[in-house]
Amino acid sequence: MSKARRPNLRRLLWHAVYEFLARTMKHEEWTFMNYGYASVQPGDVDLKLAGADEPDRYHIQLYHHVAGAVDLHGKDVLEVGSGRGGGSAYICRTMRPKSVTGMDLARAAVAFSQKRHSSPGLSFVPGSSDAMPFDDESFDAVVNVESSHCYGPLQQFLSEVHRVLKPEGHFLFADFRSRAEIDALRCELKSSGLALVRETVITPNVFRSLELDHRRKLELIERFGAPVRSYFDRFAALQGTDMFESFRTGENEYISCVLAKP
Repeated sequence: MSKARRPNLRRLLWHAVYEFLARTMKHEEWTFMNYGYASVQPGDVDLKLAGADEPDRYHIQLYHHVAGAVDLHGKDVLEVGSGRGGGSAYICRTMRPKSVTGMDLARAAVAFSQKRHSSPGLSFVPGSSDAMPFDDESFDAVVNVESSHCYGPLQQFLSEVHRVLKPEGHFLFADFRSRAEIDALRCELKSSGLALVRETVITPNVFRSLELDHRRKLELIERFGAPVRSYFDRFAALQGTDMFESFRTGENEYISCVLAKP
């Protein structure tokens, strides 16, 4: 298969996977699908969270690390790849934006989010990362957390981010790639027409989160039963899976970036 066709095939496969997950995962408490972020440096202080948010601590801390990199107070925010809506809902209730729009390709995930999360200024819509259903210069910030590895050609997504951002708006990004792919990701970000403000390697923070959150995720996954258990184990990067090992060994590198539209 040609390299040009691989991203499109990957996008179709991940679309099918996320539609399946959205229809299968009926538990309303499962509103985040990222690998999380945990403190690793001595003296680091974890977020102070409301009791209801505590089970999702590590997922929330990843969103806080990414979306909290700039002041979103009074801003119009778009999350591309909003999944089950937990991240968009957290941004809306804690960072005081004017509005938050969560967009996801999986219509079942959008329907779940619309039902599960209700807050003034928060909405969820279906849409594709390479053809966003928004006017030019509609948003002050675009957030994209652990989603881009599922897309087709990244250049089209980044072009759309550039298009929908207002001048001086920010692209707040986090995702992982294999050791062989990470430099290509960096090149694509730098050639997007957006200025790189900051890049941070957070692989150790993500791996620590996987260690600390293992038991809670395992208990959730055990509810699905044997036929899909092995798939969910890998999807959640539980201990003992090749995905978990790829972060332990550094085969997968996870970065977060802040980029600005001139």
